[in-house]
Amino acid sequence: MLNLYPPYLGTGIRVVRIAPDYREIDVEMKLRFYNRNYVRTHFGGSLYAMVDPFYMLMLIQILGREYAVWDKAAAIEFVSPGRGTVRASFRVDDAMIRDIEDRTANGDKYEPVYSVDITDENGGVAARVRKTIYIRRKPRQAGV
Repeated sequence: MLNLYPPYLGTGIRVVRIAPDYREIDVEMKLRFYNRNYVRTHFGGSLYAMVDPFYMLMLIQILGREYAVWDKAAAIEFVSPGRGTVRASFRVDDAMIRDIEDRTANGDKYEPVYSVDITDENGGVAARVRKTIYIRRKPRQAGV
């Protein structure tokens, strides 16, 4: 369904794979006339759009209804010109989940920062994005 999301349709962003447990997501975007900038490389806004929601969506699915999960902040660093097909891979492992559970057990908010690289066809980094995610165990589940 994400591939039918209008901002993704309009930029050519494609979700290639979502693991059944939501712990892995792979996304790609081909360079097209409608998503390139003046110098014929990937438009920065499209690069950011291809990574924007995924850590939040993954954590909502993994943690379940007892947690509030929101995107809080983001920063993007353009490392090299994005040409051809660019890709990003998102991974959430057991250590990340344990860290979240430990830091929110008493109802405290936690704002981890996760990084994801957008790579080109040769594996070079085109952009690096840092996402700050707001996470809090909902009060009725906090044990406070």
